Amino acid sequence: MKVLFASSEVWPLIKTGGLGDVAYSLPQALQQQGVDIRIVLPAYQEVLKQLDSFEILGWLSLTLAGKEHCVRILQSHPKKFSMPLWLVDCQALFDRAGNPYSNEEGHDWHDNAERFALFSLAVAKLGMDALNLNWKPDVVHAHDWQTGLVPAFLDNEIDRPKRVFTIHNLAYGGYFPLQEFQRLQLPSQWWSSEGIEFYGNMSMIKAGIIYADEVTTVSPSYAKEICTAEFGYGLEGVLLHRQYKLTGILNGIDPDAWNPQTDPLLPHHYSAEQSSLGKQKNKQALLESNGIEATDDNLAAPLLGMVSRLVEQKGVDMIIEAIPQLLENSNANFIFIGTGHPHIEAQLLKLSEQHPQRIMVSIEYSEKKAHLLEAGCDLFMMPSRFEPCGLNQLYSLRYGTLPIVHRTGGLADTVVNTYFIEPEHEKINSDATGFVFDNATTDEFLKTTQYALSIFSQKKRWNQIQHNAMQQDYSWDKSALEYLRLYS
Repeated sequence: MKVLFASSEVWPLIKTGGLGDVAYSLPQALQQQGVDIRIVLPAYQEVLKQLDSFEILGWLSLTLAGKEHCVRILQSHPKKFSMPLWLVDCQALFDRAGNPYSNEEGHDWHDNAERFALFSLAVAKLGMDALNLNWKPDVVHAHDWQTGLVPAFLDNEIDRPKRVFTIHNLAYGGYFPLQEFQRLQLPSQWWSSEGIEFYGNMSMIKAGIIYADEVTTVSPSYAKEICTAEFGYGLEGVLLHRQYKLTGILNGIDPDAWNPQTDPLLPHHYSAEQSSLGKQKNKQALLESNGIEATDDNLAAPLLGMVSRLVEQKGVDMIIEAIPQLLENSNANFIFIGTGHPHIEAQLLKLSEQHPQRIMVSIEYSEKKAHLLEAGCDLFMMPSRFEPCGLNQLYSLRYGTLPIVHRTGGLADTVVNTYFIEPEHEKINSDATGFVFDNATTDEFLKTTQYALSIFSQKKRWNQIQHNAMQQDYSWDKSALEYLRLYS
């Protein structure tokens, strides 16, 4: 089976979030199942800088917005990639500094609609073997709004490949005004309630939902949630009427990149059997790397961490509101890594200034720091208001860092709560892997965190939950087989 895998970001070349991780790990897992796969990505300036070499597969002449774009299609074999990487090289749209979606000041590129419409058109042409490479995919698998037009561009093609579209986060819908639709001169038949029109605007994610043969989300619970008004962002009706082609398949993680026994980014390796000693050594390294003396008291105190986009979706505001009580009523310490809304960044930095020995904050994203945080912390805070799948809770389970999560999306599907309520009393769950609360409020997060800290002091129970967590298998093997069945 041949699959063309289209994404706007792919780790380790370019990444802004979980999409980049999935776009790297899932193709590797599919290839191990015998799939002949190509990944296709825009030729961003940052990506081209990292390539040792590439070859030109051919040129596509693409018409968009009344302009003729002469687009190079490049092929490369970067380190870590076990399959060819194809790059859509249109210098006018992609050869610029900044991340895939915004400039160096953090503002969205003014021509994002054109950039990703052109990328989608190029992917559709490659899906029809427009370069006569004698490689035509059986399936084109597109991801999120940036590739939402791929299924639409393929709609009128004869003998087209099967179209699969994955929603990673419905909150980002690729919405652009009618004037932009008209300026791009997109097919007029698309502009209807049964097409890409959405309350007077166009929606690229809706295009993927409407025109794909199969639609997937990144966890079974999220597939149900997005069919409700609370999580559907106005598209719940569209999705509800297309449940026949909607499937939730849980994301996996790369078991080689995230393995505490071999992780090259860790100063100390450990297994489930040696977790206490290994995590303690990494905790020491984590504290010292943040300028905190690793005294016996600091090493004994529970350390709670978070690696995240610092936005309200991730529940950071709940944590900020709960911290004063946690500082007063426990000996817990905290560490945060991430970037996001300026006011949330400022609040965290202020807390760190007020409590420099107990709260550590890095306003950045660093892969090395993220790995060390997962290994050195005791608890991982992830009280997301919604979470399509989430990857950090999976990393945390693998590293024995017990997650505190809100029961939503992929968090509900992957973390087993430490206690459950029987008619007469609370009972500890022998299969527990973390701590789960039902309502996204500060009070519930605080109560659950306090409960987690009480379990931390009960070493026998704590070690059992930690051992359970590290025994979970969230590699891509099972999910890759589910995708393969869907492709077939």
